[in-house]
Amino acid sequence: MAPIYSRGVTWHARLSLDYQPDPHDGGRTLLARTHHGPLVVQKALYPEGPALCHTLIVHPPGGIAGGDHLTIAASVAAGAQALVTTPGATKWYKANGRRAAQSISLSIDGRLEWLPQEAIVFNQARVCSSIDIAIGRQARTIGWDIVALGRAAAGETFDDGAFAQTIRLTDAGEGGRLQWVERTRIAGSDALLASPVGLAGRHVFGCLWAAGHAWRDSEIETLRQQLPAAAAPITRVAPRLLLARVLATSTPAARRALHDVWAALRPLLLGRPAQPPRIWAT
Repeated sequence: MAPIYSRGVTWHARLSLDYQPDPHDGGRTLLARTHHGPLVVQKALYPEGPALCHTLIVHPPGGIAGGDHLTIAASVAAGAQALVTTPGATKWYKANGRRAAQSISLSIDGRLEWLPQEAIVFNQARVCSSIDIAIGRQARTIGWDIVALGRAAAGETFDDGAFAQTIRLTDAGEGGRLQWVERTRIAGSDALLASPVGLAGRHVFGCLWAAGHAWRDSEIETLRQQLPAAAAPITRVAPRLLLARVLATSTPAARRALHDVWAALRPLLLGRPAQPPRIWAT
């Protein structure tokens, strides 16, 4: 259940994450963070060894309400490695006539996995979301974004409200040019929700990006052959960028489809076996 907010009370919160290689131990990644307002790091963990910092981001109010604005900036220096996730779904609550916003900026020269759990957009929410990704010449990154419109398990559909999102990726290895931009604009009861050229009656959608490697045709074909039939299909949209997309009737199905792609790509792109964060099993 969404918490009850007093009229006019909003949260404006900022979180900055800065990952650097330890100057005294080049095999370890250190995290420096600053925050303002209710947006914090729950814990930095090293379950895969000191080189890779697992980070859990928490928004203590439990969800994003109308008028809230969250800003997250993550910077990963060359030689540093990070995996960022969340302990649970992000909830966008009923707007009460006000728009809520979240801005994410990822600046990557090292290696970053950006793997938050899904975002659930309640009916009558008004959402503005942006993800800006900038990768350096030697950077490697895998990330995903999963959105559920309405709470299907509670019998709720997305009849009223608005969801707007923009995702952009620029690549210094391609002259710093924009390699991918995705704009999503969906209103409650929009014809796109049912249209075969839209969501086709499925209320969950997601995408995965994998960037920083010059993908060869043979590698892509091998990946496609290795992926399970239920995995999200992959497409090369730029020389150093692969995308996978999924439409689903539930968030577990969407997560599985993208998880399968992540599991196949992680050893190739990051040189690590697919070891899911422990928080996903709780």
